[in-house]
Amino acid sequence: MAIIGDTQFYFIAFFLWLVSRLLLQQLLKKPTKPNLRLPPSPPALPFIGHIHLFSPVASKCFHNISSKHGPLLYLRLGSRPLLLVSSASFAAEIFKTNDLAFSEKPETPFDDGLLFGSNTGFVTAPYGDYWKFMKKLCVTELLGASQLERSRGVRHEELRRFLHNLVEKAYKNENIDVGQELMKLTNNTTCRMVMSTRCSEEDDEAQRCRELVEGSIALTGKLLIASMLGPLKKFGYWLNRKQLDDIPKRYDDLFEKIWKEHEERAKRECEEREDKDLMDILLKELFIGGTDTAANTLQWTMAEIINHPNVFRKLREEIESVVGTNRLVEDSDIPNLHYLQAVVKETLRLYPLVPAIPRKCREDCQIGGFDVPKETAVIVNAYSIMRDPELWDNPDKFYPERFLKEQESRKETKKQNFNFLPFGGGRRMRSGSQLAFSVMNINVASMVQCFDWKVAGDEGKVNMEAKAGFTTIMEHPLLCLPMIHFNPVSA
Repeated sequence: MAIIGDTQFYFIAFFLWLVSRLLLQQLLKKPTKPNLRLPPSPPALPFIGHIHLFSPVASKCFHNISSKHGPLLYLRLGSRPLLLVSSASFAAEIFKTNDLAFSEKPETPFDDGLLFGSNTGFVTAPYGDYWKFMKKLCVTELLGASQLERSRGVRHEELRRFLHNLVEKAYKNENIDVGQELMKLTNNTTCRMVMSTRCSEEDDEAQRCRELVEGSIALTGKLLIASMLGPLKKFGYWLNRKQLDDIPKRYDDLFEKIWKEHEERAKRECEEREDKDLMDILLKELFIGGTDTAANTLQWTMAEIINHPNVFRKLREEIESVVGTNRLVEDSDIPNLHYLQAVVKETLRLYPLVPAIPRKCREDCQIGGFDVPKETAVIVNAYSIMRDPELWDNPDKFYPERFLKEQESRKETKKQNFNFLPFGGGRRMRSGSQLAFSVMNINVASMVQCFDWKVAGDEGKVNMEAKAGFTTIMEHPLLCLPMIHFNPVSA
């Protein structure tokens, strides 16, 4: 009974504290500037604003809100204003017309050093000299055309290792977790490109890396929600205190292991590195961004083509018509594999890893003739834009042919098409899209060329349900039996 009484006491005390804080916050809230013409806003509730409209799966949550209330909405999360942008025309105003005004990203748990221990990242850094320097360094030293060419051998070697492992599994008639194997591939490729060191040798290592990356992204989503609720921010951190202690330690252990292996190799080769801090920053950023993006998109791609045998068959026919049946597909073949490129783009359209692209308004401006006050958080709803029935026929259907028709109907230009936003837009567009397409195209082509895929279980189809959270990750493991069609070991 004493325990029950204590629980009730703490609950009542917390409730009273919360109500008093919210009331005080409302009383002290700065009044909105007069004569502002704000975008439309759905009915809000006292104190919490529009939080009641939200649900755990971000992509479907924002899609449902915009479908019901409109493509440009002014929402309140507690006391925090949020602009929800869900049309290509408004996205163009964000990423093109007012690109500089929206070149900031909202503060996240990464900025507080919660995951890495220090505020050194450049992905979420304020727009300024530091961000410009790091972006230029990242693009020129790691993701530029010359660097992609230089890393071709590493990527090819890791892909061969990956395929050889699948051949062994096929001979053993052994099901594999496709997502775990792909995470191992992308982990090792990224680490070798940055530091010439592999980081996922065994299945359990790959699984730990996968859980770590997905866990950190899920934690970030939870804390982002809490950070928008004013007084609830500390309470949200308290609820997740165990993960906040555990995840940074696991990152430290992982990167310490990678660094030790790297330094031992450097000593053997009589090399001295003076840029450990810089490389540490780049490794952390690219480890999460590169491995998670590529592995999850590859998994969605394989899931869709397994569920659509006609697409799989057409894709293999194209590969064999270009490559033949006596050698493994190579990077130089990709420009001639138009249907392959369409399949990857269609996957990115339906399953963007970041379905809600965050920005923050740096200065007062206008979108669609409406006023947007400085400091307003912005979500560009890429998921809804890329499923807009006014832009795409049968938008929820997996239909790669739509991108073949697009290639025929318009010439390729360097201008961004704001109907298609898998990597964001504007000057804060995610770096490495060229590398991402290269990796995804060659990996999908190799997996289709070399293997048939049988889904584990009785249903024979892949469950396409997405996890709750701010990113688009498959809820259920993709368990398949690879069956050899073309043996890359003998190629």
